[in-house]
Amino acid sequence: MLRFEQVSFRYETTRIIQEVSFEIRPGEFVALLGENGAGKSTLCRLGNGLLKPSSGTVYLQGRDTKTIKTSMAARSVGYLFQNPDQQICQNTVREEIRFGLEYALSDTEDLAAEKERRCKEMLDLFALDGSRAPFGMSRGERQQVALASVLARRPPLLILDEPTTGLDYRECMTIMGIIARLHQEGTTILMISHDMEVVADFAEQGLVLSQGRLIGKGPIKDIIKNPALLNEASLLPAQIPALALALGPGFEAVYTVDEMYALVEHLKGGGHDRSA
Repeated sequence: MLRFEQVSFRYETTRIIQEVSFEIRPGEFVALLGENGAGKSTLCRLGNGLLKPSSGTVYLQGRDTKTIKTSMAARSVGYLFQNPDQQICQNTVREEIRFGLEYALSDTEDLAAEKERRCKEMLDLFALDGSRAPFGMSRGERQQVALASVLARRPPLLILDEPTTGLDYRECMTIMGIIARLHQEGTTILMISHDMEVVADFAEQGLVLSQGRLIGKGPIKDIIKNPALLNEASLLPAQIPALALALGPGFEAVYTVDEMYALVEHLKGGGHDRSA
């Protein structure tokens, strides 16, 4: 789905990404982790073709991104910016969702009918009022509008840059619930997040960046239990792994981290509440 081979990127004389190699396979949910300035957003823009590598190669669905137009790459990759105001540009929610379909459906015979069908699908999915003006909505609602406009194109790969930043708990769970559903239905997810609770709950694999270098990759459950790796990347573990680490290495002989999560979920009655 997405492969980096010895990819580096420079802004003028400053190297942002340094010889990064990894592969994201179809259907995976991967979290991209690292401190501010680690190069995460740059890496994602390389992944969707907005930026081209200074050296090395990025393959998107088997094609070198240097050889395809950004507009063509956009048919394969949906990109959600950290700030929804950077991508919302229409006067109503309905117009915003339909705008995202202009090029995605250029080969569709009954363009108007298909636009309306997909627009209604997104309005229903997010419980949005299509007549509302996006910039009169809360930040969390605008984030949902931006995501709806991306998802209307049905991209096989979805790249999310801090999708829950600035959202309250309810808004966060609404966004992540929809993302989790998309993943279950086969969408490949690459998500930047500083929220290690969200990462621990939803992601399966992880990539860890520090100063533009890839310093760790593998299952999230292994990454969040690696204090040396987290410390190098200036990351704090999620609460339950942190508790297990604080109790000492012998504690997992009684309860694994996965069992601790299951126990907490059981005590909460199956509901997810990060304030518990």
